Amino acid sequence: MLFRQLFDEATWTYTYLIGDEATKEAVLIDAVTEQADRDLGLLDELGYNLVAVLDTHAHADHITGADRLRHKSGAKVMLAKAARANGVDRALEHGDIVQVGELQVEARSTPGHTSGCMTFVVHGDDSRPTMAFTGDALFIRGTGRTDFQQGDSRTLYQSIHQQIFTLPDDTLVYPGHDYKGRTVSTVAEEKQFNPRVGGGKTEDDFVDIMNNLKLGLPKRLAVSLPKNMRSGAWAPLLDGPVPEVEVSWVLRGEGGYALVDVRSQGEYEDDHLPNAELSPLDGLEAAAQDWDKSAPVVLVCRSGQRSLRAAKLLQDMGFEQVASMRGGMIEVNRQKAAAAA
Repeated sequence: MLFRQLFDEATWTYTYLIGDEATKEAVLIDAVTEQADRDLGLLDELGYNLVAVLDTHAHADHITGADRLRHKSGAKVMLAKAARANGVDRALEHGDIVQVGELQVEARSTPGHTSGCMTFVVHGDDSRPTMAFTGDALFIRGTGRTDFQQGDSRTLYQSIHQQIFTLPDDTLVYPGHDYKGRTVSTVAEEKQFNPRVGGGKTEDDFVDIMNNLKLGLPKRLAVSLPKNMRSGAWAPLLDGPVPEVEVSWVLRGEGGYALVDVRSQGEYEDDHLPNAELSPLDGLEAAAQDWDKSAPVVLVCRSGQRSLRAAKLLQDMGFEQVASMRGGMIEVNRQKAAAAA
């Protein structure tokens, strides 16, 4: 079996690569979107085909690489059905098996940090569990928090004791994060030494500990969670040959993309969205030569027709994440008038 533990320094996130040496099929667990090219490069170097991207839960501290990896490799995106996220190719339920060549990855429902948390258990050649990827349910000498995202301390305690601590003692535990440089533990170690749920701690003990943590919210919560509820897609794209987004989504101001108005100078000066930069359609190709082709761009015009042509132009130039705002400024002003009525 191929195994690699990868790290995103900005978010302290571990990503795990697991591959079957016989078939050269592989999966990634808890991929980070900024590291997608790194991960695909490693797979290419080692000669493996990415067949699935698994997320242990809908993350609040980083944006999953699932959607980006899917578009670049054709891999299937998999997440717990209980997470109720969009853009999932296979919604996993407790006990489901993800087949990776001759390897089996078992999905175990471990809610409590979020309602849609899963622990992924890799079974060895003899079908015996050997590795558990616990996400934010169980850390090395710690646990995930339970104070938001449908978290519940009693549920998490039961998940850990019933679904993780029942694994063989020598099962290796690989968490979603570690903030002290630790990379791996075992079920036996956590049962004995984990200060929150091990060493004989009762459910009431755990609830008391969690109620007194007084943690601040994750810094990336406002950006990460909405995107992860659509499997890491940069925008809620509408179906069609050229990607489009709704005006209502743009007006909510989620951000994370460049807003480009492709009308004339006069039209722009007459009325434009506050964050929109002017780049008229007739000069767009030349202007876009120096733009970052991996950065998200939303195109705006009067009715949505010129912006569709602009989005197609950028696509043909190799831009990875572009969309036209459906309905243009006509729809913007219609919605503003309706809201003011």
